[in-house]
Amino acid sequence: MRPQPLIAVSDVEKSSAWYQTVLGAVSAHGGPEYERLEVEGVLVLQLHNLEVGHHHGRFGDPAHPLGNGVGVWFETDDLPAAAARAAELGATVEKEIHLNPNAQHDELWLRDPDGYLVVLASVG
Repeated sequence: MRPQPLIAVSDVEKSSAWYQTVLGAVSAHGGPEYERLEVEGVLVLQLHNLEVGHHHGRFGDPAHPLGNGVGVWFETDDLPAAAARAAELGATVEKEIHLNPNAQHDELWLRDPDGYLVVLASVG
């Protein structure tokens, strides 16, 4: 089994650009309704426009704030480089790089354009 997380966003293209920069990802789909983001050919995140239902209906309720209670975690081989990309982008930092004593790795906590918590973690 492989995780294939999908989050609802208000602007797929804006979120795609943000995640591509922060994660060093590339678009594997593109467009205003849906996006697949890959790193080295591996799917790491899907983005779906909150207002578009397609054949399955909406993924979220537009009356509720996006990002509340959701954390999207990514392990990276180069946390300093990812942190530098996030800084260049002007990403909102929740917690600077710090040691997670439970996991015994470093983490950087960010907020994406819709308020989702994005955690970048070093390889433990």
